[in-house]
Amino acid sequence: MREMRGTLCSTVPWAAIVLVLLVMLACGKKDPVAPEPPEPMEPVARPALKIGLLIDLSAGGSEHGVLMRRGFEMAIAHLNEEGVHGVPVEGVVADTELDRETAVSEAKDLVEDREVHGIVGAWASSSTLAVMEDVIADAGIPMISPASSSPMLTTAMDNDFLFRTTLSDQDQGPVLAKITLEQGYGNVGMIYRDDVWGRGIADAFENAWEGKLIRVAADPEKTTFVDELKESKGVLEDTQALVVLAFQPNQETMVREALDHDLYKVFIFGPTGRSLDLVRSIGPEHLAGMIGTSPGSAQDTPSALAWENGYKSTYGNPPPFPYVKQTYDATVALALAAQAADSLDGAAIRNQLRTIGRPPGELVIAEASSIANGLRILADGGAINYEGAAMPLDWDENGDLATGFVAVWQFTPAGTIEVIQTVPFVH
Repeated sequence: MREMRGTLCSTVPWAAIVLVLLVMLACGKKDPVAPEPPEPMEPVARPALKIGLLIDLSAGGSEHGVLMRRGFEMAIAHLNEEGVHGVPVEGVVADTELDRETAVSEAKDLVEDREVHGIVGAWASSSTLAVMEDVIADAGIPMISPASSSPMLTTAMDNDFLFRTTLSDQDQGPVLAKITLEQGYGNVGMIYRDDVWGRGIADAFENAWEGKLIRVAADPEKTTFVDELKESKGVLEDTQALVVLAFQPNQETMVREALDHDLYKVFIFGPTGRSLDLVRSIGPEHLAGMIGTSPGSAQDTPSALAWENGYKSTYGNPPPFPYVKQTYDATVALALAAQAADSLDGAAIRNQLRTIGRPPGELVIAEASSIANGLRILADGGAINYEGAAMPLDWDENGDLATGFVAVWQFTPAGTIEVIQTVPFVH
């Protein structure tokens, strides 16, 4: 058996078998194909920064709100000379209708449905306070008000998401009291809007006042104020002037009724009295020479001059009211902070707001090419110092401005408004 097995093995044609196997392998093997190069990847565009504008456009603050919207749109246009994170900024506008509930509803829509990353607004302090309490603090979205001046906003529980580009009435009220005395009126009546703003500025005035004062609250829902005016006049009726702290159309009714009932002929106004609608309605023959205070702005700084030139080239004459420059500054500040943070996260933007408006860093002014340069510097990791169109954006721990200006203005015989003095303020 061993011999047979040996004989068989010795007679198998192994060379032929190997050859067959090689041929089979060769026939089954496909020609190598070079792999196709991968498709080039499109660069992923970053999402756009969205900034919401939440102001009164159709009620008692609309005279100011329409022009504030111009300041907002001008800022968006200037920012989009460069874009934030290389993408154009988107602006979204909402109307509070000077109503707390509407303001909250519109703010929720901006945050939840429109997905904004920051809000400029509101106009009325009561609206700003309501939005902060019901929306902003929990949502973690930075909000900068260009107009709300109630001292209550300084200490509100906002989780450090509320800032202002206008001075608190804690700073403005004493200036109003001072100029009233300087006009020779040491015995005055006061009628004020009974809300967060009215009570705040009335308190600030009274705390700085050195004369005689009868202050009377006025329900903004009322349509006549004769009883309140008579109460402010006092039993002896020896008051010399009336301090009016109200919104349109209430303040128009107050002034007209005071004149019609021969209660007052001299009026001192707070910031909302700086109104062309008011002087047109009452008539310059009654209001010429009457004075008031309002938020002011820097005079003849490179930033202020550049902004005014830009505004005039787009819209004509500079606005006669405050808050327009402040709206522009608030919008630009949110965008610069987002660029500095390299993020659209609300807390990250908030954390950069106090860095973009103070030294050190390259000076940036309120002009399109300068803002574009500032955005490039921030994108490269550098530092800037944005000098606002209205005033420096040097925010304290409460989000209030550490420095600023109060304007003293008056109505003219021609029915216009002119600033006669600018009072600087430093904490």
